[in-house]
Amino acid sequence: MQKEKILIIKLGYSETLVGEISRKTSLGDVLRSTVLLHLFKDAHVTWLVDEKAIALLKGNPYIHRIMPYDLTTVLQLKAERFDTIVNLEKVAGICAFSDSLTAWRRFGFRFDPETGTANAYDGTQTVLELCNNQKDKLSNKKYWEDFLFEMVGSQWQGEIPTIGYKPTSEEVYDIGFNFNVGDKWPIKAWPLEYWKELEKLIGDKYTISWQQGLKSIEEYIEWINSCRLIVTNDSLGLHIAHALDKKIVAIFGPTLANEVYVKHGVKLLPEKEFDCLPCMNTVCIKDRTCLYEIEPATVLENIEKLISEK
Repeated sequence: MQKEKILIIKLGYSETLVGEISRKTSLGDVLRSTVLLHLFKDAHVTWLVDEKAIALLKGNPYIHRIMPYDLTTVLQLKAERFDTIVNLEKVAGICAFSDSLTAWRRFGFRFDPETGTANAYDGTQTVLELCNNQKDKLSNKKYWEDFLFEMVGSQWQGEIPTIGYKPTSEEVYDIGFNFNVGDKWPIKAWPLEYWKELEKLIGDKYTISWQQGLKSIEEYIEWINSCRLIVTNDSLGLHIAHALDKKIVAIFGPTLANEVYVKHGVKLLPEKEFDCLPCMNTVCIKDRTCLYEIEPATVLENIEKLISEK
């Protein structure tokens, strides 16, 4: 029996539940989207992705073809036929390209020829409204995965993302400090002096490793896998640790913690009330960011609780 032929378009240029579009690839959003693969285990899946994110998908048993977004690939896909196309990009040009392909069923975002902008197929309108309405987004209580599954007419049952690369490192550190956030969302970073203070508070009680493996995604995955527990900003490392089923202490402030599912861990928010949170901005207009209101002692308390759990 011939397998259903699926095309997933997730390059990472636009985050699924954020209105902002950038040519800086959101690796975390690409990885999080792999949770959909649980729905297509018996299908032949092609994934169209930005070249920078290929390492996150390579080796995934549920993906049969990983194709970089370039002219050669575009021409090939135009000549193929698919049963289902799932387009998770809100970039207008990519939506137009997706609509030009041959398929009998479509989910996600489409191109509106009247306005020249991204629009939504059935099941995705709520997501588009959240992206365009900050007030609705901030009041949202659903997980990101809930919306992703609803976009394709299904219901999320607690599935987690899947990483293709299989790390071989052993757990040699009690705690990993995933302190780097990259240049796209610098406001997400817990202050470096707090990381250093946390290290002093821990002392010799636990073994600590500061973030490693930034030269390649594979090395980064190996480092995270070598840690029993990860303390992390809201970043790619959080989603990798989640996919590797690690214990997690996740630090949130400017971004929306409600949408992020952490299976084995805790999400910490500023202990002081702010009228601007979550601001969803990339820069802070205040003298001190809200993340200064998450004390190292609070982080340590939650580390000890998680480590004591079997």
